[in-house]
Amino acid sequence: MSSGSNGVDGKQLEAFIKRVENLAEEKRAIADDIKDIYGEAKGAGFDPKIMRKIVALRRQDKAKRKEEQELLDLYLASLGWFD
Repeated sequence: MSSGSNGVDGKQLEAFIKRVENLAEEKRAIADDIKDIYGEAKGAGFDPKIMRKIVALRRQDKAKRKEEQELLDLYLASLGWFD
């Protein structure tokens, strides 16, 4: 590791920073692509808000999803929302 007079390897630091910047740019591009897909889905009559919820649910572990649903049902029932 070569370093300047302050003990910091500027070239290595710059390489890390460039990698992060490149990934951040890719992330922005992917986010734009995802936004476009939700827009297309909306145009086809789907509700993007509900689609986002489905995507989030699919990312969850099945057992965790079941546990959260059971808790939600319990809380809603305790509030009298299941008539």
